[in-house]
Amino acid sequence: MEIPGLPVPGLILNLHDENLVPVNLLPLKMTLIYKHEQPFLTESGFEFPEIEIAYNVWGDLKPYKPTVWVCHALTGNSNPLDWWPGIVGPGKYIDTLRYNVVCANVLGSSYGSTGPLSINPKTAKPWMLDFPVVTIRDMVKAHELLRKHLGIESIDLIIGASLGAFQGLEWSILQPGLIKKMICLVASARTSPWCKAFNEAQRMAMEADPTFYTDEPGAGARGLMAARAMGMVSYRNYQTFCATQPDDEEWKIEGYRANSYQRYQGEKLARRYSAHAFWYILKAFDSHDVGRGRGGVEKVLSEVKTDTLCISTDSDILFPVEEVKSVADQMPNATHVILNSMYGHDGFLIENNKLTAILESWLPELSTY
Repeated sequence: MEIPGLPVPGLILNLHDENLVPVNLLPLKMTLIYKHEQPFLTESGFEFPEIEIAYNVWGDLKPYKPTVWVCHALTGNSNPLDWWPGIVGPGKYIDTLRYNVVCANVLGSSYGSTGPLSINPKTAKPWMLDFPVVTIRDMVKAHELLRKHLGIESIDLIIGASLGAFQGLEWSILQPGLIKKMICLVASARTSPWCKAFNEAQRMAMEADPTFYTDEPGAGARGLMAARAMGMVSYRNYQTFCATQPDDEEWKIEGYRANSYQRYQGEKLARRYSAHAFWYILKAFDSHDVGRGRGGVEKVLSEVKTDTLCISTDSDILFPVEEVKSVADQMPNATHVILNSMYGHDGFLIENNKLTAILESWLPELSTY
């Protein structure tokens, strides 16, 4: 079912070569596609015959420039200038004029990498709910393939928030010594039951939309809207909504600002993202546990030698300060800093000046070693 006024999310123009190609129609940006034409085995044991990875690059990737790898969060794409323009871009902290900057889209996404809207070679139709569950480790394994394809021998700095920080932590464990410095924002070493409960509620909202089980254009869009509204409550907090969505008109009995804001956020995501991709990305979010199969979180973190900055937000109800601090406390070369913001988990996207000051204090600039 197609909802009036909403374009079909996740439409892709994919030329399967090394030319710059527009990957997603909202927004229209120039993005590369790397096609890995060999089997890719997931952590769950599923084997893709091949995978595609969407990515963006700034710089010539020569070693005379430091290399920064930016990992995007939940529904981000491979162009951080779209979703983190206060931190990444010309003249910003991650300066795309001074550094080699790479960002890859994660498996399972709507933005060009292999995901539920990709074609299943066995059926010649989109995977949809036949897509396998992928984990954070699978995402990082795909990034590692891209790194080798690009000829990058070391990463001077990796930076990410939330699901993006999950990737950085996982990569520093999978490839010891590859990453020289790491910045992890608003993330834990293992997804908490609290986070999983929010994610399950959002999946239940999508599953309650009967179109979610079809392969029609825009399938599951209404359920996705409801899921996003649920998610916004966890990304912000009581103080955020009271400060930004107040109603001063005493005569009102409906049509409150908070109500319209939630609907707006739901509609905005449905315009640019697939319900099926969101369902699987939330599954991947749940899978985050750096200690799984490795002897536990404490053992694994104690072995991470990368210089690391862990940043929490004082009003974040999704990843409380103590949870982020515990990551830093268990790593031998990590520092923990608190970002003061009323915007909760989303503070890293909004408090650009405060965040830049923290980043510059910890690492004023990058240089090659």
